[in-house]
Amino acid sequence: MVDVSPKAVTAREAVARGHISIAPAALELVRSGRIAKGDPLQAARIAGIMAAKRTADLVPLCHPLALTHVDVELTPVPDGYDIEARARTTAQTGVEMEALTAVSVAALTVYDMVKAVDRTMVIGDIRLMEKRGGRSGAWRRR
Repeated sequence: MVDVSPKAVTAREAVARGHISIAPAALELVRSGRIAKGDPLQAARIAGIMAAKRTADLVPLCHPLALTHVDVELTPVPDGYDIEARARTTAQTGVEMEALTAVSVAALTVYDMVKAVDRTMVIGDIRLMEKRGGRSGAWRRR
């Protein structure tokens, strides 16, 4: 692991996004609440939050962080859902991996809950959108 002990403790925030595309028939089932396993959107939101909290257990050499806030939102779009995660902490290292992990696991949770009716789903476009805090300051994807 990288030694972050010389770094200042600062407020840090990261936002990540991704997408899951779902076939029209399966999407209708999701949106009408007729998925046999339950509501994939609420399960995905909770799974993403839980995953952000466990990122250091999943990604080798990632520092464990005490998160002060995690939020996961799934926004309906014509071919599925856009997923956005926001993570915050006050620490010596950033929360980019936590936000990216939250998006990834939220998308995987939707896939798991809907796969019985659609095996053609595609998870993708997972990327960091912005980060704030630390020595390098603010960054935003253009």
